[in-house]
Amino acid sequence: MDKLTPEKRSWNMSRIKAKDTKPEILVRTFLHKHGFRFRIHRADLPGKPDIVLAKYKTVIFVHGCYWHRHQGCKNATTPKTRKDFWEKKFEANIERDKRKIFELISAGWNVIIIWECEVNDQKRMQRLPTEIRLKR
Repeated sequence: MDKLTPEKRSWNMSRIKAKDTKPEILVRTFLHKHGFRFRIHRADLPGKPDIVLAKYKTVIFVHGCYWHRHQGCKNATTPKTRKDFWEKKFEANIERDKRKIFELISAGWNVIIIWECEVNDQKRMQRLPTEIRLKR
């Protein structure tokens, strides 16, 4: 049973940001410090990628482990109440992600996904500049 009223729960959920999240800002800061210049949330590209490096024809999505269902991640939990609702919602997110990634790849873009839990992993972040340059 939810300890919050439906109104309070709705208010809490409305405060969850879709853009400019802390993991996204950390990745952007890292890239900028390493000399990469980029645009954010380009609406003319499928899925409005979080980071667009046009020079490298590369887009980066910074996915939240919970909303995008990072396999095997401790942050990808499923609520105990209204399981059917949440499973449908998560499945729709996964299918939309796959569709948008396919559209980007079909248009010649390289796609990199960084999971929220990987942002603080120094080894993962240090590989990022190489990934971007290699996919050129």
